[in-house]
Amino acid sequence: MNDFDFFTGTWDVANRRRTDFLDPDSPWEEFPGLSHASRHFDGGAHFDELTFPTKGYAGLTLRLCDPDTGQWSLYWVSKRNPVMLPPVTGQFKEGIGDFFGEDDYNDVPVLVRYRWSGMTADSARWEQAFSTDGGKTWLANWYMDMTRRH
Repeated sequence: MNDFDFFTGTWDVANRRRTDFLDPDSPWEEFPGLSHASRHFDGGAHFDELTFPTKGYAGLTLRLCDPDTGQWSLYWVSKRNPVMLPPVTGQFKEGIGDFFGEDDYNDVPVLVRYRWSGMTADSARWEQAFSTDGGKTWLANWYMDMTRRH
């Protein structure tokens, strides 16, 4: 249940994302972020607020662990559109967390994957990828490289 304990604290976030999440030829943009994350329910829940100062918006992530299955559900909501998106669910195995869910992007149904990797006391990586073919192929469209702020 304590899989996200590493993320508690304040993090500088280097964002790199495609300008079009479904176009493999779209250019990448880079911008900073700042995350404040907290642990709740004895490690069974985690919450963070992520701000993008150069973009003028922010978002929140709520992570909840089912203690019976060890599966996490991750919920995202953006300040620009304050509606909680459908969750991605999954778990950590051998130091990598993969979480999957269904959504749509510009009216195209997509399978969404969030991947957490490279977790240390002072760094972590989050990746978002979309699949339009049921998970046969994935297009990574957003990376966040995080460095703990001391």
